Amino acid sequence: MTTSALTHRVRVLAAAGDRHDEILTPAALDFVGRLAAAFGRRRQDLLKERRRQALRLASGSPLDFPMVTSAIRADPSWRVAPSAAGLTDRRVEITGPPDRRMAVNALNSGARVWMADFEDATAPTWDNVIGGQLTLLDVVERRIDFTTEEGKEYRLAAPDQLATIVVRPRGWHLDEEHLEIGGSPVPAALVDFGLYFFHCAQRQIDAGYGPYFYLPKLENRYEARLWNDVFVAAQELLGIPRGTVRATVLIETITAAFEMEEILHELREHSSGLNAGRWDYLFSLIKTFGHRTDFLLPDRAKVTMTAPFMRAYTELLVRTCHKRGAHAIGGMAAQVPSKDPAAHEAVLAKVRLDKEREAEDGFDGSWVAHPGLVPVCREVFDGVLGERPHQIDRSRDDVAVTAADLLSVRRISGPPTAEGVRTNIAVTLRYFAAWLRGQGAVALYGLMEDAATAEIGRVQIWQWLRHRVTDREAVLGLLDEELAAFGAEYPWAPLDEVRALFERTALAGELPLFFTADAYTRHLVRRAEQLS
Repeated sequence: MTTSALTHRVRVLAAAGDRHDEILTPAALDFVGRLAAAFGRRRQDLLKERRRQALRLASGSPLDFPMVTSAIRADPSWRVAPSAAGLTDRRVEITGPPDRRMAVNALNSGARVWMADFEDATAPTWDNVIGGQLTLLDVVERRIDFTTEEGKEYRLAAPDQLATIVVRPRGWHLDEEHLEIGGSPVPAALVDFGLYFFHCAQRQIDAGYGPYFYLPKLENRYEARLWNDVFVAAQELLGIPRGTVRATVLIETITAAFEMEEILHELREHSSGLNAGRWDYLFSLIKTFGHRTDFLLPDRAKVTMTAPFMRAYTELLVRTCHKRGAHAIGGMAAQVPSKDPAAHEAVLAKVRLDKEREAEDGFDGSWVAHPGLVPVCREVFDGVLGERPHQIDRSRDDVAVTAADLLSVRRISGPPTAEGVRTNIAVTLRYFAAWLRGQGAVALYGLMEDAATAEIGRVQIWQWLRHRVTDREAVLGLLDEELAAFGAEYPWAPLDEVRALFERTALAGELPLFFTADAYTRHLVRRAEQLS
């Protein structure tokens, strides 16, 4: 990429905040502007292709492994880049938003990796976005230690005891409306990636690691190619050797499940594996095929990882990764430990069963949402891996997955229960209320929930109404009841805004693709009255 024509002024449309000037330096904004100028149009073209693909699938076009890339899948010679420092052993990964408390707790938790999540676990208020960047900069500079007003101390452990940082930027579908270039918002993915890369990439290299990323919600190999080109350009612009970046892709859309090898191939010089993003995967499946009765899903609690189509998805992921020398990382354990001893043991038993299945299937590590779950996850993977850092050498050649296997939803279909309808409404409303107040990771009913939970809840309600397996009047009645109960418990809740958001995203005739895009523009964007 030539750089001479890439300098564009990025305008900051938000009010200045405490220490924001440390992140929004002229050089950092110029770097983000160069990336946006170079790749913004391609990103828009790919989003248009998403919509075209959705229309094709809605009109009955079959979803299958691409014939045009069969040679890539058949070629045994290519593999992804070798593991980078800090990413060889990934047996336990912890995820959460990049706020200061989470950062210290996650880094000290005993997990091998901390995924600092700017996407589903962060409500993208401007303060959260820039505050998250400040958190990461302070961590890298080891100035994150602090004491709360209550006197609780947060201190980082020794460097060799800390988790490796991997940053998840927002998806390609989202904008950052507080930054503008050429009269248009800057792609949020390039803001999150660009600011972290500019400030921390060389610092991480100097510390013996590197700039590492999780890539969310990719739908095909072309979107992976765009990220790879962004990595190449960013490394070139800052004089960092090509191939220093490492990225793990979350396979959390149904279309990406049919292009796992192609995604690894596009990113192979920068790839560090794939992750089974199972909650967003269910959301994507419903969103893509919600118009079809043969994809009607029952209550979310009944769609477990042992369902045939979910087994096919995870086993194919492990086989694909190990075939290409990449890590396969398992899905989220979202349980929150309980203070009640009996309930706590039940939580640990459920997590243990989930992680045992993943480790036995060949995964090289897995996710947890709470530091209290790190020991049980580590114990399970220790039992399978022993002293080995991973089990990539386990090829899983016994796995043979067809397109029909990935789409075999009918075997677990069934009508929703009244309890399932109420649960979806209750969880979605409570998450919406927290998200609108700037909180992206929320403990609800014993689980640490993020945006994926609300997405599943609202699209299931939409699907059930579309196919008349639940009654609209009944849904509206439950909506009134849950809003009243929630309002009585939390008087601060913006009930009118929450109800309007639910009605727009779950009860409308046409299903919005993401609640986050609409709600962000309507509720979280706060531009300064006077532009600097």
